[in-house]
Amino acid sequence: MQHVSAEHQAVVSLDTLYTAETPEGIALSLRPAGAAPRALAYLVDLGVRFGVFMVLSIAAIPLGGMGQGLLLVSYFLLEWFYPVFFELTGSGATPGKRIFGLQVVMDSGLPVTPAAAITRNLLRAADFFPFLYASGLLTMLLRRDFKRLGDLAAGTLVVYDDTVALHGQLPDAPATAPVRPLAPREQAAIVAWAGRAKRLTPARLDELAQLARSVTPGQGGDATGRLLGVAQWLVGNRDTGGRR
Repeated sequence: MQHVSAEHQAVVSLDTLYTAETPEGIALSLRPAGAAPRALAYLVDLGVRFGVFMVLSIAAIPLGGMGQGLLLVSYFLLEWFYPVFFELTGSGATPGKRIFGLQVVMDSGLPVTPAAAITRNLLRAADFFPFLYASGLLTMLLRRDFKRLGDLAAGTLVVYDDTVALHGQLPDAPATAPVRPLAPREQAAIVAWAGRAKRLTPARLDELAQLARSVTPGQGGDATGRLLGVAQWLVGNRDTGGRR
């Protein structure tokens, strides 16, 4: 399986995908969002906050000094808790991130926690230095998962919220359980291999299947068919005989 895992890592590298592992041992493929869509989402959110603050400013005029105090409180809440509030909703995204199809998740792929949301947003101050989020931008550009300092401290990730289509549909095959428990990366490698079956030559497909024969029942005969059966079993097609 070491060879198959290496192949999977190469595919992940080319596709800039991020493989997360849930506490239940389920491997998730996430697509981290780069600096450009995140910057555009930030500008949208900045516009929303500015609009809300302007409305509050107009409403506070008749209140005199008390209105000014309320405005200061409103500015603080909008600046620091606007993103926290929206990231803790079901979508895990501010209005700006939703427009560009982004969301914030934990490194495990699970919804962001209150502590993580607060940490990543408080550290926007560190990302801002020395000017205009230069530190945050530099950190993002140096990392494959595009994390800024706040994400590194909070253990969070900004990803696209659409479903990741790793490859095509898996070819039909009778679902077969592997002969031993598989690590999440092994499961992901086998499913990725099966998803690329239609783009590989039969000889290459069988060559890769031979490398993983230690996880399939039986050692002779059709190695490709047996590993396709394991892939069907891993994606949950266990009651349909691998036919959807």
